[in-house]
Amino acid sequence: AAEQGLALACFNLAAMYASGRGVPHDSTEAARYYRLAAEQGDVQAQLNYGILCERGKGVPQDFGKAVRYFDLAAEQSSARAQVNYGLCCEHGMGLPQDMGEAARYYR
Repeated sequence: AAEQGLALACFNLAAMYASGRGVPHDSTEAARYYRLAAEQGDVQAQLNYGILCERGKGVPQDFGKAVRYFDLAAEQSSARAQVNYGLCCEHGMGLPQDMGEAARYYR
C-alpha cells in the first residue's frame, strides 16, 4: 500500500523504520516515507518530516525545509508544529528571526 502511495501506509511504514519495529532501523527510509505522507497532507507526517529535516536525520539538515513542513502542519492546527515553528521564528532557524511571529505561533 505504501508503494502505491497511500498516505496512512506511508506514515505507518515511516514510523516502523524510525523505531526499528518490524524492520531494520533506517532513518533514510523513515524520512522518505514521512515525506510521501506529508506531501499528501498527513499532519503528523508533516511534523515528523520537519523534525527529521531540523535534526538532519535521514536527510541533510535543512532548517528552511523544516520550517516549511512545520508551517504546513501548524496550519492544520498541530500544536506541536506551532511550537516548533515558533521556535524557528524565535531563533531565526530557516527564516529571519521574528519575535512577534514566534509569539503568534506560541499563542
